[in-house]
Amino acid sequence: MVAMRIDSPESSSQSSAIRRVAQVCPASLRPRLVIGVTSDQTCLVLRGRLRALRLAGFDVTLISSPGDSLFQIAAEEGVAAWPLPMRRGIAPFADTVAFLQVFSILLRLRPAITDFSTPKAGLLGNVAAWLLRVPHRVYTLRGLKLEGARGVKRRLLQYSERVAAWCADVVLCNSTSLRAMARLLRLAPDRKLRLLGDGSSNGVDSERFSPGPSHLREQFGFGPEDFVIGFVGRLTSDKGIPELLVALETILQEEPCCQLLLVGWFDEAEDALVAAQRRQIAAHPRIRCTGFVADTAPYYRAMDVFVLPTHREGFPNVALEASACALAVITTESTGARDAVLPEVTGFLIPPENPQAISEAVLHLLRNPEKRKRFGAAGRAWILERYTQERVLGLAAEFYRELLEH
Repeated sequence: MVAMRIDSPESSSQSSAIRRVAQVCPASLRPRLVIGVTSDQTCLVLRGRLRALRLAGFDVTLISSPGDSLFQIAAEEGVAAWPLPMRRGIAPFADTVAFLQVFSILLRLRPAITDFSTPKAGLLGNVAAWLLRVPHRVYTLRGLKLEGARGVKRRLLQYSERVAAWCADVVLCNSTSLRAMARLLRLAPDRKLRLLGDGSSNGVDSERFSPGPSHLREQFGFGPEDFVIGFVGRLTSDKGIPELLVALETILQEEPCCQLLLVGWFDEAEDALVAAQRRQIAAHPRIRCTGFVADTAPYYRAMDVFVLPTHREGFPNVALEASACALAVITTESTGARDAVLPEVTGFLIPPENPQAISEAVLHLLRNPEKRKRFGAAGRAWILERYTQERVLGLAAEFYRELLEH
């Protein structure tokens, strides 16, 4: 299998952030940068970042397991796509084959920089890059799967993270609390742990994600009296969906006007929802489930409050997008998520795996519209100050440029 390059014309709606990043590095210099993730779905979090790096003068190749999202994102971003089957779970034979393939790809491409992330691609890619002595090796921590594991599996995942970090020159952490957790777990020495700005993979396109009227409320059958609780992301246990379903029943007992809008898909990962929970979502008269949505921006505008009851994160961009749309945000105190809210300023932080805390926070905001409005306005101002694409992508391009200078 060879790489596919799909060069697409720049969108007329391309943000000024990406256009300005293009000035960071002369277009005549084309150092090769390989970015690798395990699942093609993870490619979605690279939207904007890949294009910004290409426009900043890098020859970018994206590696992931084959899937529609790999080729779609590569086409949108104008970068090369290289499909490489990888299993999320432990699979010795398949992992050996995948390692030999990634080694072969890097041997052929001879990149100046590699940047692998997610546990499996992070381990295989960084070990291969170290063996080939790639000049600059980055391991990007987008979250710690080991936080949801126990026993032998946790120890294996921790060992895997340490090996991946040891093979890298830099461990790029996606949030402040993720860097603190990596330090606590001794995944890498302090000198390797880096955080760009205030964190985030891509920042937020504040023009696209902005407050405004929603035609989707009527499409979903929501009335003007309905209070819409929103969620965006994978529908899995680690995202807190089971707790959200329990909380919804408590909320409806006190406020029957509530609706739950789930913007996401049933992921078949290890933390997949059980069949009974899927049936509950499908049959519930007060739940609307969209399945996968490519452009989530209009869906935030259909919500009255945003809830992300996640167990673990790297740095949830969906919470930042919700704030950019002037929504009050409720999320948990778990790693990564707690960086996405200013407590009592842009929303609430609650304990993870706690349905009662979810219901109490939602009911409080439902009954205090002025506070909800104040949180939303403060959230958008915070995004415009810290997390615009211009700032976040500019810092990313500068980071890779600086690597080449050392």
